Amino acid sequence: MNIGGVNELLDRTFKLSERGTTVGQELRGGLVTFFAMSYILVLNPIILSTQDSTGHYLGGGTEGANVAAIAAGTALIAGVMSILMGAVANFPMAMAAGLGLNAMLAYTVVSLPGMTWADAMGIVVLEGILILVLVMTGLREAIFRAVPGFLKTAISVGIGLFIALVGLYNAGIIRTGTGTPLDLGINGSIASWPLAVFILGLISIIVLMVKKVRGAILIGIVIATATAIIAEAILNLGPKGNDGSNPTGWGLTVPSLEGSPVSVPEFSTLGAFSITGPFEKISVIAVLVLVFSLMLADFFDTMGTMVAVGSEAKLLDKEGNPPKMRQILAIDSLGAVAGGVGGVSSNTAYIESTTGVADGARSGLASIVTGTLFLLSTFLAPLAGMIPYEAATPALVVVGFLMMQQVAQIDWKDLVVGIPAFLTIVFMPFSYSITVGIGMGFIAYTILAFVDKRKVHPLLWVVDVLFVLYFVRGPIEAALGL
Repeated sequence: MNIGGVNELLDRTFKLSERGTTVGQELRGGLVTFFAMSYILVLNPIILSTQDSTGHYLGGGTEGANVAAIAAGTALIAGVMSILMGAVANFPMAMAAGLGLNAMLAYTVVSLPGMTWADAMGIVVLEGILILVLVMTGLREAIFRAVPGFLKTAISVGIGLFIALVGLYNAGIIRTGTGTPLDLGINGSIASWPLAVFILGLISIIVLMVKKVRGAILIGIVIATATAIIAEAILNLGPKGNDGSNPTGWGLTVPSLEGSPVSVPEFSTLGAFSITGPFEKISVIAVLVLVFSLMLADFFDTMGTMVAVGSEAKLLDKEGNPPKMRQILAIDSLGAVAGGVGGVSSNTAYIESTTGVADGARSGLASIVTGTLFLLSTFLAPLAGMIPYEAATPALVVVGFLMMQQVAQIDWKDLVVGIPAFLTIVFMPFSYSITVGIGMGFIAYTILAFVDKRKVHPLLWVVDVLFVLYFVRGPIEAALGL
């Protein structure tokens, strides 16, 4: 095989030289992104293992959820959509089942009288089709372009703080406190080997970054994972219990391998959806409320993620827009449809893609690498499951720092700019929601700009109304009996 010819073809196809990257950087970045996202292969089956209102489980009958099938379906859809994102949009942003969206299905939708998992996935498909229509009509892109540049910067900074908090909390270095909302480690101290692994991973990455070592994030993850495997083999720490038991255990994934590293995937969740089912079980208005709630979260989470990834990769134009925006948004919309058809919840853009970008990814080749690893993980799920939270999450904290650097671009002395930017930034981590942060910033800016007699794009007024409806959806759902 002519390696040089392959590299030249990849360079032309993905504009590697133009974007200041190499095949090696893209491979490494795609691998880092996969490591940062691989937790979804464990977490999505856990969340979707809820019994529906008819007593049935996803991918199984009444005995329990088919966890292996959910994991395989999760990996399959994530792999296909990430590869599409890379091949069609040439953007270093991977996709997988969206957290928050899957929780809404598991803890709200399937608990409604008569609703089955197939009905819930039908709602996801409807939501995806609706967003795709908005993309094809140009409305989703128009809304994105109507957002002022400083708000796009604030969104990126807010996401940085958000993912840093996600990393700290998922690693267990920050936990729910007894006398305070949050606390350090175990009763205010670092008192377990998993926490030590997190600290080791974080220190390794930042030291390597200061020394300007290429692949610092990937090397740090590998060091932390190897240490975790050794610690588990010697000490047999086991998992941390959801009920507070074994607080010194691993957060989600125990870094040990039991049995064969290869497993034959089962895809029984594929095709397990019904578009007509929801309308037969609940009212049309109730279905529309559920579709709207999913759509709004999906719509603006992706916008924030796209800005953050593009900004970190230096791919945004002067107005803060990424290249091939319509293709990016179209693939993301198809992800919702594919997730519903695959029976594993709506697939959406993952903010963890910024970890790969921080390690050098600048093109869609990295997303193709990540997607390929997801496809391989349908067979190698045991190996993918060996990477504990504590080894992967230091990357999120480091990326949070990198994204925080953009805060200097905001004119804080202009209150019409500074206050909405501040609300956008603080509401994301404090509400644990990208969508909430964006909504608060949009509404604040529109009000202040109107009061200060500045021009506000008409689309922002429309979006503000939608956000207000989103924020008061609880009373609306209660009035509808949801």
